[in-house]
Amino acid sequence: MKNKTVVRSMDILNLFMEHAALSFQDIIELSSIPKTSVYRMLLTLEEMGFIEKGDDSKYRLGLLFLTYGNLVSSRLDLRQIAYPIMQALHKELKEAINLIVKQGDEAIYIEKVDVFQKVRLYTAIGRRSPLYAGACSRVILSFLQEEEIESYLENIQLEPFAIGTIINKEQLIESIQSARTSGYTISHSELENHTSAIAAPIFNYKGEVIAGISIAGIEANYQNENEAIFSQKIMAAANEISEKLGYVR
Repeated sequence: MKNKTVVRSMDILNLFMEHAALSFQDIIELSSIPKTSVYRMLLTLEEMGFIEKGDDSKYRLGLLFLTYGNLVSSRLDLRQIAYPIMQALHKELKEAINLIVKQGDEAIYIEKVDVFQKVRLYTAIGRRSPLYAGACSRVILSFLQEEEIESYLENIQLEPFAIGTIINKEQLIESIQSARTSGYTISHSELENHTSAIAAPIFNYKGEVIAGISIAGIEANYQNENEAIFSQKIMAAANEISEKLGYVR
């Protein structure tokens, strides 16, 4: 069952798709929602930043929508650019290829290619993981600004997900430093036992890390010379995506 207040709030917001600015009375007349309900919802929407009231007493969409719009646009662009590169890498290596972005203190998987990967892995589109756990998440953490990394380390509580999860802050710092030197991260049994991943960072035109891309599969495939092979492949893919996003090294 739909929540009536949420539906009515969306009805009000949808009015701004055709009108740049609306008065209180305009909204009442166009929405056919009772005056008292409109008043309460406008107060809430304004407080949350979805709309703002100008000096002319008219309501307009708030800057929050610009933020959301930019996020959606950048992530759609990222997926569209990354997907064919991910497909080509998956076809070559027959390992799962994952794409993630940072969301708060977590990473969220926004794309995955695993047609030839016969074993179901932890990763799935929409799934989240903390920034410290797993190669793909930690590669984003590793390439944040130093003050962001320090703040994260001060406030995070490290908890295990699998037998290889890093739960020691000194070890986590070493992993971050190693990634910043080598250009990639590797994980073994951090999110799921007996699985491994190798990841590289993706940068935007400002030189900011905005995503991570990884090769992932069964741990036995990520030993010895394969680490060197996979790391070079994933860094090349990450660099190609970054360049298409306007990043210049």
